[in-house]
Amino acid sequence: MAEVIVMSEQKVYAIIRLRGRVNRNYNLEHTMKMLRLHKPNHCSIYTANGPLEGMLKKAKDAVTWGEVDADAIEHLLRKRGELPGKGNKLTDEYLEATTDYKNIREFAEALAAGEAKLTDVPELQLVFRLNPPRKGFKSLKYSTNQKGDLGYRGETITSLINRMA
Repeated sequence: MAEVIVMSEQKVYAIIRLRGRVNRNYNLEHTMKMLRLHKPNHCSIYTANGPLEGMLKKAKDAVTWGEVDADAIEHLLRKRGELPGKGNKLTDEYLEATTDYKNIREFAEALAAGEAKLTDVPELQLVFRLNPPRKGFKSLKYSTNQKGDLGYRGETITSLINRMA
C-alpha cells in the first residue's frame, strides 16, 4: 500500500512595526532587532515557526502581523523592494540575472509557498520601508480584538499593506 504524504502549506507572515522605541523594555527591543524591525512602519516577511510565534507574542503590543499571499508579497517587492544604492529598486531583470527565478511574480509565489527566502536574492534589503497608511490608523493603543491596530490580524494585513506601500 502506497503512503500518501500531504504537504501542509507553510504560513508566511508579514510583520509591521507600528509603535516606536520610547519607554520600551530592553527585551522587547532585542526581539524587535531580531525581527529586523528597527523603526515604525518597517515590514519583514517570515515563514511561520515555533520561535517566531514566541517572538510575536512578546512583541504583540508594538507590531501587527498576518498571513500574506503571493499577490501581497509581489506588491511589496515591486513597490518597496530595494537594492543597495539610492533609488535602486528590485526589477525582473535583476532577479533573472542573479537567481533562478524569471520574474518577481515567480519569486513571490515561491516565498508564499515557503520554498524561498528573501535572502535568496543577493543584496536585497530584508526590510520593507513603508509609508504611514492612507486614511490613518484606528488606534495604536488597542489590539485588533478591541477595534485597534496592534496584534494578529490574519489575512486583513493585505489591505493594510496596500494602504502603506
